[in-house]
Amino acid sequence: MAAFGFFAGLPLPLSGFTLRQWLTEGGTSLAAIGLTANIGLAYTLKFLWSPILDQSSPPWRLASFGRRRGWLLTIQPLLAAACVVLATADPIHAPLQLLVAAVSIAFLSASQDIVIDAWRIETFPERSQGIALASYVWGYRLALLIAGAGAIKLVDDLGWQGSLLTMAALILSSTVVTLLAHEPIRASLVAGRQDLTTRFRAAVIEPFADFWQRPGAGHILAFVMLFKLGEALAHTMAVPFYNSLGFDRAQVAYATGLPSLVASLAGALAGGILVVRIGTGRALILTGFVQMASMTLYFALAVSGGDPRILLAKIVLESFAEAMADAAFLTYLSSLCSTAFTATQYALLSSLAAVGLRTIGGLSGVLAASLGWSHFYALTIFAAVPAMLLMITLLRRFPPRPTADVQAG
Repeated sequence: MAAFGFFAGLPLPLSGFTLRQWLTEGGTSLAAIGLTANIGLAYTLKFLWSPILDQSSPPWRLASFGRRRGWLLTIQPLLAAACVVLATADPIHAPLQLLVAAVSIAFLSASQDIVIDAWRIETFPERSQGIALASYVWGYRLALLIAGAGAIKLVDDLGWQGSLLTMAALILSSTVVTLLAHEPIRASLVAGRQDLTTRFRAAVIEPFADFWQRPGAGHILAFVMLFKLGEALAHTMAVPFYNSLGFDRAQVAYATGLPSLVASLAGALAGGILVVRIGTGRALILTGFVQMASMTLYFALAVSGGDPRILLAKIVLESFAEAMADAAFLTYLSSLCSTAFTATQYALLSSLAAVGLRTIGGLSGVLAASLGWSHFYALTIFAAVPAMLLMITLLRRFPPRPTADVQAG
């Protein structure tokens, strides 16, 4: 799980944080940088093609590796190739190539996430999901360090092209982990000899109908959509925000490097332990409010005028809080999935979790330019309040299913 988490996290900064650093150094406007959030719309729309990955066999002869591993072995080499295309792009003279490459990375990365999430849910029982997700988050956060601060620091020695080509080589090595993984036993498969109508119903209609029939489905979807709204607004503008305060590439790379990684690993472990000790629902409430409180440090940094000590404290505490909240939040999403439709239902829920970042997050540049940094980051704190209130109501009325009710994958 840690290895899969690592390779799931590697592509994200290449169409997000690292890409924005590249564009910021090139003098791209705040509005344009904000719109880079929309590059990742694939993370929001991935439920549209998740039934294909959930119920269809992989192409070529890769089906012999199994449904999950076969699809991963299809996606991962293509993802590495898209990173090579990004590395050879020029943000000034070849913006179209850069855009196509970044969108391709997001699409293939989202597709890889669908399969890895299904593999996890089908492999571990719910009582082990918290620890499995903590391991996943450990690997994921390490990857964010490597493809974020590591890639940015590597630019000093190799330039942007060399740094991004190194990331592409790392991503290609993910196929080794896939080959070493076992193929989970499926709870339910669509028979290959069924007619097209039956297969479509089983792959597309039944997963969504099954989810919508559960108590509180509408409340659940609203909460999932709102949970990361404040975080989405804040993170999209982080790079130009640091730049406006006078922090250079080396300072950003240091603060988002080892200190952030250690904090993330500790937060992921703490979140996994909380899920085991106090249950998914109470862990979700506690970690959600801790994450919301950590966002006040953006505002503190804005009014400090660029104090490097506050930058370090902000990134460390935020990394801890986010990793801890992720462990509880993703465990909660996993508990909502039927084992018969794992990939499709989890893709739907995780797609909705990205709605704020990939839609409203695209407006963050316009908001920051019009409000100023202090008022903008004050707004991001209040943007998290509706989700917190809805979460408390939701967990009281429709608590997560008890562990005993969920079969092992």
